[in-house]
Amino acid sequence: MKVLMVASEVEPFAKTGGLGDVLAALPKALAKTNVDVRVIMPLYRRIKEKYQNEIHHLGHIFVDLNWRHQYCGIFEYKANHVTYYFIDNEFYYGSDHLYDQMDLERFCFLSVSAFEILPFLQFTPDILHIHDWHTGVMAALFDDKYQHLSFYQNIKIVYTIHNLQYQGKFEVGHVRDMLPLSDKYYYGDPYIVNFMAMGIRYAHRVTTVSPSYMQEIQTPMFGEGLDDLLKEKKDHLIGILNGVDYDIYNPENDPLIFYKYNFESYKGIKKKNKEALLKLLNLPVKPEVPLIGMIGRLATQKGIDLVLSIMDQLCTNNMMFVLLGNGDLNFENALMYFQQKYPTRFKAILKFDNTLAHQIYAGSDLFLMPSQFEPCGLAQMICLKYGTIPIVHEVGGLKDTIHSYDEFTHKGNGFSFAGYNAHNFMYTIQRALQLYYNKNEFHRIIDNAMHCDYSWNSSALKYKKIYNELTKKSKEK
Repeated sequence: MKVLMVASEVEPFAKTGGLGDVLAALPKALAKTNVDVRVIMPLYRRIKEKYQNEIHHLGHIFVDLNWRHQYCGIFEYKANHVTYYFIDNEFYYGSDHLYDQMDLERFCFLSVSAFEILPFLQFTPDILHIHDWHTGVMAALFDDKYQHLSFYQNIKIVYTIHNLQYQGKFEVGHVRDMLPLSDKYYYGDPYIVNFMAMGIRYAHRVTTVSPSYMQEIQTPMFGEGLDDLLKEKKDHLIGILNGVDYDIYNPENDPLIFYKYNFESYKGIKKKNKEALLKLLNLPVKPEVPLIGMIGRLATQKGIDLVLSIMDQLCTNNMMFVLLGNGDLNFENALMYFQQKYPTRFKAILKFDNTLAHQIYAGSDLFLMPSQFEPCGLAQMICLKYGTIPIVHEVGGLKDTIHSYDEFTHKGNGFSFAGYNAHNFMYTIQRALQLYYNKNEFHRIIDNAMHCDYSWNSSALKYKKIYNELTKKSKEK
C-alpha cells in the first residue's frame, strides 16, 4: 500500500495548529502498519534550521500554472519510516508566514506541483490523501486533468476536513488565472470558488476528525453553508477520531515537564509539578488549592467569550487559573484586565510556548475546553494522559472523548455541559471544584482518565481500512 499525503503544514517542520499535529502523527502510525507513507508540503522559509540542514536536494522541475512557468525545487527528508518531500519556490514560500495574502497562489502551486513531481520521483501512490481547504482543489484537478493519464489513473483520493470553518474561498477570476480547470468546475456561485467544496465533491472518500463532528456538519448549525453538499455525499463521509502521539505527550517520559510520573506515581509527583508551575508563574504556591488550566487560540470558536463572561465569578472561588494562548486582540486585552484585577488568582501568558504547554498539562488539576464547536480537539485527550481532568462543551470530538463523571457508577473521565451558556459552564466548573476536595472521588476520575487510550493506533487502522476498500474496488474494475 502506497499513500501520498499533501498538506500545508507538518510538525515538526512548520505548524500553526492541529493540522500540523495530525500530519506529524498519522503518517508515522500508518508506517508502523507497513504502509509506504510519503508526505508533501511547502519548503517554507520558517522551517526550523535543524531540518533545513538535513533536507536533501533531489532536483527540480518546472510547473505551469496557465501562463506561469515556475521553478519547483524538490527536497527530501526521511524519519520514522516516513518520507517527506518539500516543494521549493522562493516566490511562493519565501515569506515568514505560513498563511498570508498569497494563500491562493501558494496553495494552487502546491496542488499542481504535488501531481507534477510524481513522475520525477517515479512514485505512483495507490491513495492520494489530501488535507483541508489548502489542497481541496487537487480533487478537482485529478478529476479534470490527471485521472485520464496512465501514470495517475489508478489513484484514489481521500479528503480530510479538519475544520469546516476555513474553506478557501476565492474570486473566480483569480482562480481561473491560476489553474487550468475546465469550466464545469466553476459551479454554483458565479463569483466565488470554494476549494473545500471541490475536495468534498470530487474525492472518492471524505473523512473528518471525529464521528460526532461528521454528524454535526450535515446540519445548518455546524455545516458552514456546505451541509447540503455534505448530506448529498453522506455515503462517502466517514468520521475518524484523531489520536494523540504518546511518544510526545506522556508524563512518564516527557522531557519538558518538571517531574516525570505515571499511573502508579501520580498521587505524589503530580503535586510537585503543580508547585513548580505555580512558582514559575509567580502565583501563590498553595498545592491544596485547585489549579485550572487552559491552552488554545484566543478565538470565539474556542469559547473565550464564555470564559470571560464568568471570570469574576470564577476568580472569587477558591482556585487559581492559568491560560496560555494568543489571538484576537480584544480577548487579549480583556484577559490582561482580569490578570491585573486578580493577580493572585489568574495568570495569562499571551503567546504560544510548547514547553509551558506541557507543564500546564502536567501541573493543572482541571482543564477548560468550552469550545462553541470542536472538530476533534487534542488538548482534552492529552490532559487525560497527564491525569488533568477536562471540563468540556458537549460538541464534536469533545463529546466523543470526554464522558461526564457519575458519582454512583464511578464511570467517566471528566466533566461536560450541554447548551452553550455561562450558567451551564459555571455550574459544571463548580461541580468539578466540589469533587476536587473529595480526594477518593477525584482520584477515581484521574484513574479513569489515565487509563484512556487515544493513541493513533486505532485511528490509523481505520484509515488503512478505507484505503484498502478503495484500492480493492479499483482492482475489481
